[in-house]
Amino acid sequence: MTRYLVLATFTDQGIRTVKDTTKRAAAVREMGAQLGVQVKDIYWTLGAYDVVLVAEASDDAAMTAFGMSIGAQGNVRTQTLRAFNADEMQGILGKVR
Repeated sequence: MTRYLVLATFTDQGIRTVKDTTKRAAAVREMGAQLGVQVKDIYWTLGAYDVVLVAEASDDAAMTAFGMSIGAQGNVRTQTLRAFNADEMQGILGKVR
């Protein structure tokens, strides 16, 4: 499984209904499962981003569909990052010339 970090900021709509954010997070987990994305963790954060989500998906297409589905709800804007663990990074570094 491929790992991803999703950085999210509340939209105007999302902050107006912020009291529902934990309920929305539960719904995001369920939607992920339906799309083949396993949501590992969700954190509410201080700073430039309001929410950080850690997920695993079989491929970029599944993760892209998941991200678009989240965005279509209108509560957050997201930025998705592909994440590499130490073993994966070591393999990448082995290819560096």
